[in-house]
Order: sequence, then structure tokens, then C-alpha cells
Amino acid sequence: MNRGITGAIVQRQPFGGWKRSAVGAGAKAGGPNYLFGLGEWTPAELPAAAPGAAVSEPVARLLAAADGVLDAAEAEWLRSAAASDEQAWTNDFGVISDKSGLGVERNVFRYRPTAVDVRIAEQAPLADGIRVLAAALRSGSPFTVSAPALPSSVEKALRTAGIAVTHEKDASWVKHVAKAQAKAAHTWQRVRLVGGDPAPLFEALGGIPDVAVWSHAVTGAGRVEMLPFMHEQAVSITNHRFGNPTALADGVI
Repeated sequence: MNRGITGAIVQRQPFGGWKRSAVGAGAKAGGPNYLFGLGEWTPAELPAAAPGAAVSEPVARLLAAADGVLDAAEAEWLRSAAASDEQAWTNDFGVISDKSGLGVERNVFRYRPTAVDVRIAEQAPLADGIRVLAAALRSGSPFTVSAPALPSSVEKALRTAGIAVTHEKDASWVKHVAKAQAKAAHTWQRVRLVGGDPAPLFEALGGIPDVAVWSHAVTGAGRVEMLPFMHEQAVSITNHRFGNPTALADGVI
């Protein structure tokens, strides 16, 4: 804003477009998530959630629904994961940062909502599916859910939050994706695949760069699981007028 376009500068002006200049699960060059797309994630032990740890209302309803369908260990892990989501939101996804702090120039890095289709495969553990749904709800981004079946209590919690749920077997879902792709009728930009083999999905998509598929193993870390539901945005603003500092941009971002 009010300045020329420059290339990527690590941390200060991370660069990457929102269209076909950004392919797959890649992140802005020079930004805090750049290395995320260059490897894989595996679950690790989480610290226990503090009793009564605050979570958003939709997530709280989902956790309550999950208590009746998961065993005690899985339910405790899910609560710890939800606490991790809340921490990730407070520290990263829900805040605006300007690491350089130049004053005369604002280099704002923030996250915006982005639409995602969540597919829970037939062989996916129920706890993994609910964990991803908890991250999706906390992100506040619009998403849909496709699964062969979900417990009625979990589905009710999702529908109460305004989330559309579709029941499909793996083969039917892949055919649906292929049909939509053939007609160029797809509206999704991202798919979070929980469990299952991503190869049939890649084949159904025909290699188009418009859809990012996130199929890594489910973890309890909010910093990892919320990322597919957030869109990075970097905004660089000249924050002076002929050398005189101005606060005009403060009312914009």
C-alpha cells in the first residue's frame, strides 16, 4: 500500500500470492510457515490441559459430544488438543504481527479465514476426525464435512455451529470429486483429508494446482492442525508522508 512491490525479505516482507503463484500447502517465502510444507508431521505427547481450560463455545459443544463416544484417554487428549488450539489462536492465528517494527513502514503479517472441505476417511480413527473438527471450529473459517458416518451427538454439535455434514463412503466421495473436477464445478480451495490414502484424491483432481490437499497425520498441536484452515496475508504499508510519520494506516489494519 502506497509503495512499490519488492521481492521476498525474510520475516519483514514474506512473499506469496493467493492464486496460482501459491500451489499446494506451500506458505509465504520468508514467513513463519515456510518450512511446514517441506516435511511431514507426526503426533507427539501433549501437556495435559488445565482443568476448565477456556475454549470457544462451538468447540466446547463438540468436546461435550465427544465425551460420550470416546474413551477416557482419547477424550483427555482431545481436551489437551483443544487447549493447544486456543494457545495457537492467542499467540499466532488470532493476532497481527509486525516483527520488524520499523515505524515508518508497517509490515503486517496476519491470517484470514479460508474455506476448507474436511474429509474423514472410512478407516480414520474417530478421535482423529473429531480432533480436526475441533481445530476447524476454533479457526472460525467456513468448512464442510464429508464422512461415512459420525455419532449423532457429534453431528448435532456441528450442525448447531452451522456446519454442513454429508455422509459418503470413500469411493463415492472420490467419484464426487472427480465429477466436479471434470465439470470444473468445484468450489473448494483446500481439502483436509483425515486418514485414508490421498492417491485416489490426487488422481481425481487431475493434478490441478487450485486445490491444496492436507493429508498429514493428525496431531494434537494447534499450531499444526489449525494451519490448513487459515490463509496467510502479508501487507506492507508506507507509514509516512514525505518523511512525516502518519497514523492513517492504523485505522485500516
